[in-house]
Amino acid sequence: MIPRARWLATIAASIAAGGAIQAIGAPLPWMIGPILVFAGANAAHAGLHVPRSFRHAGQLLVGAALGLYFTAPVLAQMLGLLGWIALATALSLGAGLLASRILMRIGRVDPVTAFFACTTGGAAEMANQAERHGARVDQVAASQVTRVLLVVLLLPLGFQLTGLHGHDAYYPVALPLQPWGLVALLLGSVLAGSLASRFGVPNGWLFGPLLLGAILTASGHALSSVPAWLVNLGQWLIGCSLGSRFTPEFFRGARRFLLGVLASGCVLILLCLGSASLVAWLSGIPWATMALATAPGGLAEMGLTAKLLKLGVPVVTAFHVVRLAIVVTTAGPCFRLLRRLRPPAHS
Repeated sequence: MIPRARWLATIAASIAAGGAIQAIGAPLPWMIGPILVFAGANAAHAGLHVPRSFRHAGQLLVGAALGLYFTAPVLAQMLGLLGWIALATALSLGAGLLASRILMRIGRVDPVTAFFACTTGGAAEMANQAERHGARVDQVAASQVTRVLLVVLLLPLGFQLTGLHGHDAYYPVALPLQPWGLVALLLGSVLAGSLASRFGVPNGWLFGPLLLGAILTASGHALSSVPAWLVNLGQWLIGCSLGSRFTPEFFRGARRFLLGVLASGCVLILLCLGSASLVAWLSGIPWATMALATAPGGLAEMGLTAKLLKLGVPVVTAFHVVRLAIVVTTAGPCFRLLRRLRPPAHS
């Protein structure tokens, strides 16, 4: 099959898969469908590469939608959660260290690679830091993407099967769809995402539009609601991007490494759920909301899951934004400190 036909066939299949998953009532259908289709196609040597702009556009749409939740009272409430966010971030760093030991032991990965592979700071950001410290960038990226896939597949489905739909009193600001307002919001989001990315902000194409939307909403100047089909389009774009990262080389990788990635990923998820239980017990935040807020998944993916299940979107978003900022800025210094305290063992 010629490359263009292969592309069109995979896109059509990803849309059909998203529609089928939505029809059976499963969560995040427009993200999970393309992930499975693109990953399966590449496992069969389709050689599909999704432009980086796919993920950026998906993040932009999700960020614009999530920004509508941040009214002035909600922002004031989020400031009161900073202490709990700091505690959850510290616990996630500790969980990452424990998971890295499992990846080293089972996957026979060197300590530097294992550290950045299991640190919950975003796949692109951790891969960049891994390269600076001499780690295996391909293994770090594969571990990070696989863990996000595990979280996206397991947590929403687990919540749905157990009936854990939240009742947190957070809703987007009530606005009608204003076509010209929506156009202005999207154009402003493109500018905000571009500036954030240019200045090196982690997940800039998500954070820029999110910040713009939050400022407009909190100040009472929100321009328009974001229709559901645009949010679904954002899911689909992110799903295509995630799925395309699973190349034939990944599936042909050493079995011990793949087993180590799956084992360390599952352990990290369980440890983060334990952290969620502790923070929920101490703070009074609903456990289901905290489970998403502390999950070792991506900001866009967890924000979408919270939106779908009505699980405190601003709380989940705030926890992930602050954690991402802290982890990205401290992962390198923390690694250097740990290496001074105890030189890494040779694998």
